[in-house]
Amino acid sequence: MTTITLALSDDSAIKLEELAKTTGIPPAELLRASVEEWLTHPRADFADAASYVLKKNAELYRRLA
Repeated sequence: MTTITLALSDDSAIKLEELAKTTGIPPAELLRASVEEWLTHPRADFADAASYVLKKNAELYRRLA
């Protein structure tokens, strides 16, 4: 298993701690589960946005190549 260190803003860290307390799940476990869910079921809107940006900038990328 690989360990990754993650920097969070103070606000995000507080929200994570609050969520952990209300659910009774340790913060690291909440993050691990969220990342695993995202990796196994990536959101379609991210793929759509990436595709849009690539298409929009295709000519620029061609010129820079």
